[in-house]
Amino acid sequence: MEENYRRVKFSEVFEEKSEGALSPKVPIEINGVNFVAGTLFSKGVIYGGIDFHLYMNRDIAIQNSEVEEETDGIFHIVGFYKE
Repeated sequence: MEENYRRVKFSEVFEEKSEGALSPKVPIEINGVNFVAGTLFSKGVIYGGIDFHLYMNRDIAIQNSEVEEETDGIFHIVGFYKE
């Protein structure tokens, strides 16, 4: 990934709920679709073009911004690392 991205652990962004759903801990945006913290992502269902369960435990590339106001506190997911 390029240097204008920040690498974060999957567990910093998502938590796994007891029923197996994933939920973002922070507001996220992926492929132009925004999700608020607490949204539930069920396994096998596509959200913003992604089944997040397929990327569990992979590090996530977050768009890095020099100016905090540009992100509005939203983690802009740009990809997932293979290892």
